[in-house]
Amino acid sequence: MIDEFLAHQLSDVEEAVREAAAVEIMPRFRQLAEDEVDEKSGPHDLVTIADRSAEEHLTASLTKLLPGSVVVGEEAVHADPAVYGALREDAPVWIVDPVDGTRQFVNGEPAFCTLVALARRGEILASWTYAPALDILATAVRGQGAYVNGEAIRSGSPEPGAELRVAMAHPLYTSEHDKKVLSRLDVPGVAARPCGSAGLEYLKVARGEMDALAFTWPSAWDHAAGLLLVAEAGGAQSTVADEPFRVDRDNALPFSVARDEPTARRIIGLLRGER
Repeated sequence: MIDEFLAHQLSDVEEAVREAAAVEIMPRFRQLAEDEVDEKSGPHDLVTIADRSAEEHLTASLTKLLPGSVVVGEEAVHADPAVYGALREDAPVWIVDPVDGTRQFVNGEPAFCTLVALARRGEILASWTYAPALDILATAVRGQGAYVNGEAIRSGSPEPGAELRVAMAHPLYTSEHDKKVLSRLDVPGVAARPCGSAGLEYLKVARGEMDALAFTWPSAWDHAAGLLLVAEAGGAQSTVADEPFRVDRDNALPFSVARDEPTARRIIGLLRGER
């Protein structure tokens, strides 16, 4: 059933993602009223009417496209954390972040995206990263490569001896312990900066525009689409336990995603305190 879906209905998913953005997100871009923006866990953890409406839209359309599937979305999990457990069950799961980069969206900046991934039993099978304000759609299907607006992309490798460009978890969303661990990237040969939209940072690695990422939080909706995109572009990833990050289990954190395996190993070594 899943194989048949992947063979014949990927364009339907793309249409659903584009429609949700066109109907629920873009009409509200730079048009948000004050009462259409709320805080969740704190002043930097925002949610808007666009986040909620787009997730509802995608939940309806995606489960209709694949009967028997379920959705693990950021806003649904915020309302009921038990929803996250579906990632460990047998049913196909749509992993959805309706507006990745809500802070940027609220500020009227175009660097936000909608993230959708299809997974089963923890394996990410396909992904869609759509930045409607930038007119970028990145897609990946396991074993079939990574594409941006229909053109194949490869992550490549950093130039030998070049300074590594690394995006790391933003200090607004990290604990003091996380900040201490991430500070280990402040070494010669590494140029680290806070990340923006996670989905767009993954895209930069897949296109070879960034060399690596270092993340300290496990939320599947932030990572699922990008992990497959980078993998299909030829990149690599690892947790500090030298195990792949998976969406269906507890992972040793932080973890790194990079253009190639040596770069991922280099970043993981630094995060573990190795020199």
